[in-house]
Amino acid sequence: MTTSFSESLRNATWADHESAESEGYLTELMAGRLSEHEYGEMVAQHYFAYTALDGVSRELAEHPVAGHFVFPELYREPALERDLATVYGPGWRDRIAPSASTGALVARIRETAGWPGGYIAHHYTRYLGDLSGGQFIRMELQKIYGYAKGGGVDFYVFDELGSLPRFKAEYRSRLDALELDESERRRIISEVKLAYRLNTAVLAELFHTVRAAA
Repeated sequence: MTTSFSESLRNATWADHESAESEGYLTELMAGRLSEHEYGEMVAQHYFAYTALDGVSRELAEHPVAGHFVFPELYREPALERDLATVYGPGWRDRIAPSASTGALVARIRETAGWPGGYIAHHYTRYLGDLSGGQFIRMELQKIYGYAKGGGVDFYVFDELGSLPRFKAEYRSRLDALELDESERRRIISEVKLAYRLNTAVLAELFHTVRAAA
């Protein structure tokens, strides 16, 4: 029985996914041991990463392959701007800056504008996570910080998608419909693994920052 690409992708990167979820910063965050502003540091890094990712999405919207993975209803900048304004107030833009690890992630994302498979790899890594484990994170953050819809955790709110399980199933069907040779399959899987490492590095740097400030 032939394994679908989406299943191969998930199986090949599961350990990377688990490693990202167990990172110390997220452990502290989910335990309610970080201040609101320390949580805001992650929101800020998301802002720079998603500005890059959604920017590449717009560039590739008409691409015959990558265009199948461009969903304007997923764009996160407006939601992240509301969240940052809630956490830091109206002067939030003057309070945030990309970390070194975020800079590396952003640079790699921007490079994928020239490689549809690479764009899909980073899009898959971020958005499928946001639509899955990210929903648990949202519920916990609402309990910890008392946020409601309208700012604070809007990053995790995808009301425009309707049913999240249905959307994820459609997304995976699009992955499976890609016409890829074995070399390109392996290359995309390798890029997803790299995307996990880059994103985990962002969390590790955040953890170092909050520990240093303690």
